[in-house]
Amino acid sequence: MLEAFSSGDIRSAEAPLLDAGHGDALMQRAAHGLFGVVLGLLRDAGRGTYGATAVVLAGSGNNGADALYAGERLLRRGVGATAVLMADRVHDAALEAFTRAGGTSVRLADAADIAALAAHAAAADILLDGILGTGARGGLRGTSADFVRAFDAAAGPRTARSTIVVACDVPSGIGVDTGRVDGPVLAADATVTFGAAKPGLLIGAGAVAAGELNVVAIGLDLSGFTPAARSLQGSDAAALLRLPGAHDQKYSRGVLGVAAGSALYPGAAALAVGAALATGVGMVRYLGPEAVAALVHQRNPEVVASTGSIAEAQSQAWLVGPGAVDDDDQRRRAIDAMASGLPVVVDAGALAAVPDRVGPQVILTPHAGELRELLAARGVDVERADIEAEPAHFALRAAESTGATVLLKGYTTVVAAPSGALFVQADATPWLSTAGSGDTLAGILGALTATLAEDDGAADRVGVAPTDLWAAIAAAGALIHGRAGQLAARSGPVVVSGLPGPIRAVVADLVEERRLAATT
Repeated sequence: MLEAFSSGDIRSAEAPLLDAGHGDALMQRAAHGLFGVVLGLLRDAGRGTYGATAVVLAGSGNNGADALYAGERLLRRGVGATAVLMADRVHDAALEAFTRAGGTSVRLADAADIAALAAHAAAADILLDGILGTGARGGLRGTSADFVRAFDAAAGPRTARSTIVVACDVPSGIGVDTGRVDGPVLAADATVTFGAAKPGLLIGAGAVAAGELNVVAIGLDLSGFTPAARSLQGSDAAALLRLPGAHDQKYSRGVLGVAAGSALYPGAAALAVGAALATGVGMVRYLGPEAVAALVHQRNPEVVASTGSIAEAQSQAWLVGPGAVDDDDQRRRAIDAMASGLPVVVDAGALAAVPDRVGPQVILTPHAGELRELLAARGVDVERADIEAEPAHFALRAAESTGATVLLKGYTTVVAAPSGALFVQADATPWLSTAGSGDTLAGILGALTATLAEDDGAADRVGVAPTDLWAAIAAAGALIHGRAGQLAARSGPVVVSGLPGPIRAVVADLVEERRLAATT
């Protein structure tokens, strides 16, 4: 599991080492890790070190020094390097080492033409961003902001530029703890962060700006600190799965009740049910209009369907809401399911029916617009753009106000538990931004909640507190959904109705990963 710690906790963990006089050692470890990642990126791009060029953007803090020391190492491997000193004051020893190795430097404040200097950086093979670090407050300002804008104009979009941009600890311009971006940001192809990941590298626009994330250990002891955010890896999702045993039958493997679809949107039910079955569940009971049940049966005849009530359909968990629009019976079922005390995944049309307080076993799955409406109903006036800028903050606020687990959809999926625990998943592909994608995610989540509803060992297997199990389950669902989308996108644009095949393949891979882990 990838754990991210706040900038304040990182500084607190560094303090004993700095007080003991180990500051230079920490800096050299960071620089060496940064240097190693840069070598790998050059190699992957088919470029050698001799004859390659690098530009180091050195700010006044330790990140600027880390970047200069990494530049020194590149110089000694035959890379031609220039340092652009972005502040009036930089780390003297690091600049001296860089210069002694053959590097040249120029102060941004003395540059006659910022655009020309930015164009020089845009022509380099490597650009090391050491402008701002974890201690920075606010975004880029003044001439640093001007330089980044000029670099973007000269280099072009990240997907088209030839320069490999590597952020030192964090991309300059992001909110280190929030991922918020206000103003220009130097978007990286890769970020090399030190000691531990920072939340802003996992969340929202900060995650987009970070690119490929590399964590370099520098000897910090963070065992006494609580992670600000966590991200499940494949091994975590694999450990969480409940695998069938020799004595299982359809009821013990989990029964998922689904109240989805309506005359207006019948396909949502079929998509959700198909995804649930592909994830693995003992039985699906469908409740809803007969015409929708007929569509479900065309794709999955094994589903048990009726027009009955929640009380009449025994299940271990419920999925309510996908496509359930302008249907009073489906609304009643959603309300009854949330009152049952069972785990419930609440999506789309059922979100407006969420009562004032529920338990953490109720997983709400809004997008930013739906979360705005959910918060507005509880007296919180916020714009959709604000939620998209700080998704973790508002997901946590919704979880606190409702008592539910809140999965906020987006480029990075944010899952907030009412305890304050936060999970962030960035497994999806933009190709999943298509109609019906949320229905398949809801089906995956429904299957996981049904199979794990009575699994007392699930929290221990994934290494979370029992109170945060439902958030971990939601994160695992986002991981499976994202990986299935990536797999499907290898063949071209994603057609959501075809996702059950990739979902089954992803689950099979996770099961194999778990088997291999058990034998090693």
